[in-house]
Amino acid sequence: MPQHAPNRPVCRDCDGFPVVAITTGTRLTDGTRATLRILCPGCYGTGLAHSARILARTGR
Repeated sequence: MPQHAPNRPVCRDCDGFPVVAITTGTRLTDGTRATLRILCPGCYGTGLAHSARILARTGR
């Protein structure tokens, strides 16, 4: 168990889990399921929140 957690803000949309795998229901030739990797639209797959100052500067 880590003693010190990183002091970075976590994305509020994905809660730090930025990538999920969703099964499509179809099977591939080797018998496994086909999956899609989906990134969080809030943090674009980083899992970290952006500061309000950066968001305000890019919005101008």
